[in-house]
Amino acid sequence: MTLAESVLQLDPIKNAAFTMAEILLSLTIIGVVAAITLPSLTGNINERTWNTQRKALYARFSQAIALMPALNGYGTLTEGDSSTSAVDTAAETFVTNGLAKVLKINNICDSEHLDDCGIPAKIIPLDLGGSSVSNVQLDDIKTLVGFNSMFNGTWSGYNFTSGSYSQLDTKAAAFETANGESILTYYNPLCKSSAMLSSNAMYYSQPFMCANFVYDLNGSKGPNTVGKDIGFISVLYPSDSVVVAPMPYVRMTEATVQQESGAACRALDEAVRTPNIEELAAMFYNKSLLKGQSVESWSSSIAQFDPTQAWRLNTSTGAWQTLSRIQERRTRCVYR
Repeated sequence: MTLAESVLQLDPIKNAAFTMAEILLSLTIIGVVAAITLPSLTGNINERTWNTQRKALYARFSQAIALMPALNGYGTLTEGDSSTSAVDTAAETFVTNGLAKVLKINNICDSEHLDDCGIPAKIIPLDLGGSSVSNVQLDDIKTLVGFNSMFNGTWSGYNFTSGSYSQLDTKAAAFETANGESILTYYNPLCKSSAMLSSNAMYYSQPFMCANFVYDLNGSKGPNTVGKDIGFISVLYPSDSVVVAPMPYVRMTEATVQQESGAACRALDEAVRTPNIEELAAMFYNKSLLKGQSVESWSSSIAQFDPTQAWRLNTSTGAWQTLSRIQERRTRCVYR
């Protein structure tokens, strides 16, 4: 035996090596771990990206709306009769002659070509505890009333001078932003001022909506799900407009007085807050995208004419009404 052979026998570690079976086993374990962790990691990255995009889009819309002198009166909106056809250019004209002057827009589509602006054929709603969640089909929401049937008809009890208000249905429009978002647009050219909210009465929130936008942050690409790449922005009041983009939290608080609703929301999640009355209205306007809303919810908005009263909203009718702040009600908290 040579000296080299003797050294190798004395130091077996230098001869050690992995067998093929050990290598395959190691690769299998690595693959299983990657398969388990990669979707979660990818999902977290997507969530952060969407949150960043959502906040940036809201900021751009808020700045754009602030530059518009008034939000009502765009386009032509007339009902047809036995001799004439209905004319509706309201939403498209609002985008073309109004919003496009203060926001960078690449493409505008009418109600019959919404998919040309990247609007997905179906949207998966956010499940807030509904018994069943079905997809929202684009073909069914090409008009404001199709999107929310509670915009149809005539209501009384608004405490307006006329004593009643009639909402005409309007066709949707869509556009693509310079940043690649696809925006479905609903418009009310007859929207009312917040000055009407001057007494302790019931007001339906429908007349105060000037524009409602359903956005898709990545066009027709997936997952086309509310709370992920899809959300909504609502604009209320034609002047001194309020722009809101709430994302509801999936759970409600237990019943509590209005003064304690903020603490009740933070107990569910530190990131959520009590919605103001406009944010509650936005959730009502977009009720087809939110399955399982409660009947009513506290808001953080205090009545200017009576600080002992706060506003709440009935999601079945869209009605705003004040209630004593010491009454107990549940709260649908929101992300901002």
